[in-house]
Amino acid sequence: MKEQLQKDFDNTIRNLTLSQKDIEIKKFYLDNFINKGFPNRKEEDWKFSDLKQIIKKNIGELAFYSDYTSTNKVDTSAFVDGLEHNKIVFINGRIEKIDFDYEKKDQIEIIDQSETINKFNNNSSLSDLNSAFTNKSFKIVVKKGYQLLKPLIIYHTTNSKIWSKNINLRLNFELYENSSLRLIDLFRDTSEKNFINIFYNFNLKENSILKNYKVDKFENKNIKYSFNNIEQDKNSVSETFILSSGSNFCKNEINCNLNGKYSSAFVNGIFSLNNNKHHEIRTIINHLTENTKSYQLIKSVLEESSRAVYQGKIFVNSKAQKTDGYQLSKAILLNKDSEFNAKPELEIYADDVKCSHGSASGSLNEDSIFYLMSRGLNYQQSRELLINGFLLDVVEKITDPEVKNLIKNMIGIKE
Repeated sequence: MKEQLQKDFDNTIRNLTLSQKDIEIKKFYLDNFINKGFPNRKEEDWKFSDLKQIIKKNIGELAFYSDYTSTNKVDTSAFVDGLEHNKIVFINGRIEKIDFDYEKKDQIEIIDQSETINKFNNNSSLSDLNSAFTNKSFKIVVKKGYQLLKPLIIYHTTNSKIWSKNINLRLNFELYENSSLRLIDLFRDTSEKNFINIFYNFNLKENSILKNYKVDKFENKNIKYSFNNIEQDKNSVSETFILSSGSNFCKNEINCNLNGKYSSAFVNGIFSLNNNKHHEIRTIINHLTENTKSYQLIKSVLEESSRAVYQGKIFVNSKAQKTDGYQLSKAILLNKDSEFNAKPELEIYADDVKCSHGSASGSLNEDSIFYLMSRGLNYQQSRELLINGFLLDVVEKITDPEVKNLIKNMIGIKE
């Protein structure tokens, strides 16, 4: 792999306009990744999965995508109907379209940071890989007091041009005081057997609001890793929703630092898995000052030898008095070969706090199915009704009505 890495890295550098210093920085991150390799079970954060073996099993030999010179045609049929929205379109890791037509142009700033290499401080080999190979990097700035009129959908798409490739991309978002952003990450892959490595950084100033909805619903044979770092100032709010279903393997990580008083973070997620899929969510909510709040709810429906993992940590600094932290995960296992692993953690150094966590798993209640069948439903209808009721609790936590309806339609929830 080392020779392939070096070859693809050299091709990447040739296609970018970088100073010698920036090339050396990228080379530093490449060497870090070579020394660390892909994460494996020896690392606590990856104790339930070995990414190197997952890539070997599902992809085989992996190359590192570096051909960002040729453009890709944007397929407008992939756009969401019935929802007016702004767009950023990634195709094979390359930004092909940025469209904020619904917004006031002087209130949104798009800054090209391609020549500014920012390291994500999460001590991860995947961050090193991303820093070494990322092509274009942009910062999206929402100006003070501006609330986007329409949601922004980021379309993550791949096509048949790529096979057995690693794609790396990143975006930075800055929300100034009293601003807000509704962001939907929508994955639509037509390629197969690729590893997609995504890093986002969000900086929320005082009184700003971020609503981020991640939707991996459509069937595909790719492997995905997504890392969100969220920095929150006073009285800011972040809401993250994850629908994890379509990919062969997917891991979402959320690291949220509640730096300002009265800041709040909400993370809600759904695993809906079959066909031997393996998906994970890992969250770290760091309460770093007093009077902060977090709420996390993860629910799983698993069948056909699928596997879900939720690792959730609430950290409370000694200065973070009056913290309110809650975390709960529940799973329905639809056959004996499906598996759910939960690793809840509380690390508390303050004494005036209210924190709790819980986890439960089990099968569908046969008595409930029998009751519904006695009322005229068949077995399949009874089963679907119970599953929808189980998941509806999470979907109802979505505070944006338009996005809530979109998610319900995708899942097939009917009320």
